[in-house]
Amino acid sequence: MRFRHPDGSTVHLAYCTNVHPAETLDGVRAQLRDHCEPVRKRLGRDRLGIGLWLAKDAARALVTDPSALRALRTELDRRGLEVVTLNGFPYEGFGAEEVKYRVYKPDWADPERLDHTAALARLLAGLLPDDVTEGTISTLPLAWRTAYDDVRAARAHAAFRTLAERLDALEELTGRSIRVGLEPEPGCTVETTADAIAPLTAIAHDRIGICVDTCHLATSFEDPHTALDRLAAAGVPVVKSQLSAALHAEHPHLPEVREALAAFDEPRFLHQTRTLTAAGLRGTDDLGEAVGQDALPDASPWRAHFHVPLHAAPAPPLTSTLPVLKDTLARLVGGPNPLTRHLEVETYTWQALPPELRPRARAQLADGIAAELTLARDLLTDLGLKELP
Repeated sequence: MRFRHPDGSTVHLAYCTNVHPAETLDGVRAQLRDHCEPVRKRLGRDRLGIGLWLAKDAARALVTDPSALRALRTELDRRGLEVVTLNGFPYEGFGAEEVKYRVYKPDWADPERLDHTAALARLLAGLLPDDVTEGTISTLPLAWRTAYDDVRAARAHAAFRTLAERLDALEELTGRSIRVGLEPEPGCTVETTADAIAPLTAIAHDRIGICVDTCHLATSFEDPHTALDRLAAAGVPVVKSQLSAALHAEHPHLPEVREALAAFDEPRFLHQTRTLTAAGLRGTDDLGEAVGQDALPDASPWRAHFHVPLHAAPAPPLTSTLPVLKDTLARLVGGPNPLTRHLEVETYTWQALPPELRPRARAQLADGIAAELTLARDLLTDLGLKELP
């Protein structure tokens, strides 16, 4: 979906296909047929943006076979789909029964991460619509915090400098500008936007910036205005933003709130949980630790890294951090010039919701994703952007 900003520039809205995990190129094609095109039709749009997730094997198949890349681009066009951004965070196995810590491997100190991301950039240059010259990729924020020392940090920074050189060469070759954004996430070396400033200023290249995920921002209790002001002052570009909402518990000391939270403690994904105390941010790596082991102070609200559907906040006594998303979006695209032009709804946890809330068929999932995109569209038009055909 495309929108015209009052300054005349085009803002793109997509939804991320990591909600439909597939490891192979055939699986990606099936996603387009079974999920993405039905969502487009529900929205009544001739064109729908998707934030494509290409796992290692799918990406490799496209890199090694240029005809396969051309065929994928043709299929996107035929189904009324377009790609201007990729989710390069998960490397493989995102559809496994247990993902948890595995999603952070390989990290940026490992050569595989650089090679994969550079390959994604080449693929994106070939997938961009004919009238679009800029693409973006989100990636993990360096590494999970453990086993990350000065030696690995130096390797990661060097890898990003190499990536920037490859992106420069790619634009010279193709005329397409691809930028990559670190996506701060609780528990990682770069947990917050503030944590991102030092490594990004050390890398110091305008093709490498930040991806602001509004669920992660909220989970770490970051104020959107403070965060974006700090990034702007440091000269760190917001490459893209993922529109998402976290799980919020206002009164975690109450037994009924703990019971409601426990329903969201599931075995597939990591749900880092945080609370803001007078002494600063306190947290656990997963929701179960907070709920079942009393590992967090409970005098202040808790927030958990669980991407809940944008349009459907959990039932009381829980809610979502949708207000943080709204405040962030207003700053990102509600001003005289957009701070980013690539927005991506990323609710990959539909099938990890409590059983009674999960979609039971493809049609229900398509309805839910369309409802999320409708909410995002309405927020953008309320901010003065005009939806384009």
